[in-house]
Amino acid sequence: MRRNEQSTNKESIMRFGYFLFWCAFRLIFRVFFLCRVYHPERVPSEGPALLASNHASYFDPPFIGCSANREISYLARDTLFRFPVFGDILRYINVIPVDRGGRNPKGLKIIASKLRSGNPVILFPEGTRTPDGTLQPAKSGVGLLAIKSDAPIVPIRVFGTYETYGRHLKWPKPGRIIVKFGHPIYLESLRAEAKHATKDRVKEIYQEAADQIMEAIATLTPNKDCDRFG
Repeated sequence: MRRNEQSTNKESIMRFGYFLFWCAFRLIFRVFFLCRVYHPERVPSEGPALLASNHASYFDPPFIGCSANREISYLARDTLFRFPVFGDILRYINVIPVDRGGRNPKGLKIIASKLRSGNPVILFPEGTRTPDGTLQPAKSGVGLLAIKSDAPIVPIRVFGTYETYGRHLKWPKPGRIIVKFGHPIYLESLRAEAKHATKDRVKEIYQEAADQIMEAIATLTPNKDCDRFG
């Protein structure tokens, strides 16, 4: 893939430093993990988007990031930013600090600001890495952001990262990785209802939105069409 040469939207053009990181990760993942990516074109080429993925490994954010054709923002634990140089690198590549539970109000405001500015953001509805490789229930936080934003939600499922670097492994090991992007969803009926719903009902809507996003992720299965990476 090339550096989004066909897009004229300013937001879609990668900064040179980000592009270097993007290329480096793609090369590493292709060589050591035989990474395959399906349907990256389903990420809008411009404007905001919520990229919602399952979460099995620390590898998931960079795998998804280097699979997309545009610059995106990530979430990471705020404790990682305590290390001087490493923290600066994280900020440069658009990593947003949040607390361990992902409920940091400041972090949520930054995410909302990124979306309003037309940037895609990666979120993990499960909130943390799966302990056993299976999909976990969605947290309501992703539903809150989905409802409050008009951005399309792109479901993503990553296969193989639990086997190569899940919570049960101290060190990564080689293996096949697959990243598959689903069709964007908009949750239009829930967004419309939330505008006039009671506070209690709005909380329910946030969870329903999160559940629908997780269901969309669960429907994605590995296949052999539209290989755009490996």
